[in-house]
Amino acid sequence: MTIGEMLAATVPMARTLNLEFLETTSERAVVSLPDQGDYHNHVGGPHAGAMFTLGESASGAIVLAAFGDQLARAVPLAVRAEIAYKKLAMGPVTATATLGRPAAEVVAELDGGRRPEFPVTVAIRREDGAVTGEMTVVWTLRPNG
Repeated sequence: MTIGEMLAATVPMARTLNLEFLETTSERAVVSLPDQGDYHNHVGGPHAGAMFTLGESASGAIVLAAFGDQLARAVPLAVRAEIAYKKLAMGPVTATATLGRPAAEVVAELDGGRRPEFPVTVAIRREDGAVTGEMTVVWTLRPNG
């Protein structure tokens, strides 16, 4: 099962919005939100809440790709998020997430008995490549037990 399939199976909101997981590696995750009238705002583009969910889902995908081998001892949790809506988004939009810290550094903190926090940055683009939104989601790996 791919990370995208796992997220679609375990996160109902990802299924609700019909998110498409295009690429999921420990280097980057790319997730697409199709153009769907049910999730439009008052100007005919994707609703801010749908774009937030898209970005947060992309951040979660890269976290699972980068730290999936740590799931036996820690659970990834989003701590906080900030989003900036830069330009009008119309049509399908795509979120690209990247880790803000090296994964090895985060795991070293976990190995040291700490609860690491790390940012994931997300760029949301429309089909013409224009960045319509920028998001940062801060994640933690909470040790089990």
